[in-house]
Amino acid sequence: MDSSSILLSPQELIFFDPSILQTQSKIQKEFIWPQTERPNSLQDLQAPLIDLQGFFSGHHDSTYTAAKLIDTACRSHGFFQVINHGVDLSLSHQALNFLDDFFSLPLSLKLHASRKPGTMWGYSGAHADRFSSKLPWKETLSFPYHNSTISNSNPVVLDYFTSNFGNDFKQFGLVYQKYCEEMEKLALAIMELLAISLGVERMYFRDFFKNSDSIMRCNYYPPCQEPELVLGTGPHCDPTSLTILQQDHVGGLQVFANDQWKAVPPVPDALVINIGDTFMALSNGKYKSCLHRAVVNRHWARKSLAYFLCPQEDKVVRAPSVIVEGPRKYPDFSWAELREFTQKHYRADMNTLQSFSQWLLSSSSSSLEHS
Repeated sequence: MDSSSILLSPQELIFFDPSILQTQSKIQKEFIWPQTERPNSLQDLQAPLIDLQGFFSGHHDSTYTAAKLIDTACRSHGFFQVINHGVDLSLSHQALNFLDDFFSLPLSLKLHASRKPGTMWGYSGAHADRFSSKLPWKETLSFPYHNSTISNSNPVVLDYFTSNFGNDFKQFGLVYQKYCEEMEKLALAIMELLAISLGVERMYFRDFFKNSDSIMRCNYYPPCQEPELVLGTGPHCDPTSLTILQQDHVGGLQVFANDQWKAVPPVPDALVINIGDTFMALSNGKYKSCLHRAVVNRHWARKSLAYFLCPQEDKVVRAPSVIVEGPRKYPDFSWAELREFTQKHYRADMNTLQSFSQWLLSSSSSSLEHS
């Protein structure tokens, strides 16, 4: 395992308060990234913009055209965008605009929902609660989502906001609850297209993820006085299965393709889709987990919303035999095991799945030796 990726304990806790940090003439060393990893000028990524209208209307040719475009993108870099995706645009705009309201709150109030060590939920400023160097120039708020109608439970997102911030934040909870419900519908639809593109029974992945334990993350990248020295999000592949990203007009997303970083300019009302490590394992490595990062801006704040589709915690992640040619590339695992690995043992990067597989096999061998 690459020791530079092992989770670090901060020597001194840093509070990421943009109102203070932006008044400083120099960036603190903890936010400065190595020269080889800093932002540079880029070409735009040539990736498919897929119209889902035909798929949703049941048009056969349009569906298979979309699946073919997805297949080509996912075998290359794991990234594409979708339009006519069925998500209410007024809801999308409201959810994005609410980020200004939340992240402009006093730090003391945001800290009411501080992320606890070893968990994925809560507020984090620059991930300074987890790392002590190469800190990302951003704030995040992450919370869980699962379909409450299936589990017969209270709306989990609404409960999260009211329990952490009080009834004054009920409207936040209602908006993001509805937004997550829309994201789940879209994610499951894309799973149908992924099944078609891989030659799997059409409902296979939809059924696999229908009782998902997913994650919603709100990202806020404040303006930075020296953006050429920092990254908003460092290079990594998402350990989850599928990411649906809504970015604003500012831009800053970059994808690594053909051995170079390429920019992803925002497309109005389009949603960015990328494959994560868990789905790469489900495809037995046929589809690539998307290596990406985010840069920041000197003059403008950047906002984005990321919905991460995940299977149920105890669901066995194993590629269907119909697409396995030769040996399986990854051991069987559960999402709970991979999530724990990334939260307690490893800082997500481009080698997360490979390192996790080695760790899992090593842990299994050790358990057998001591049994």
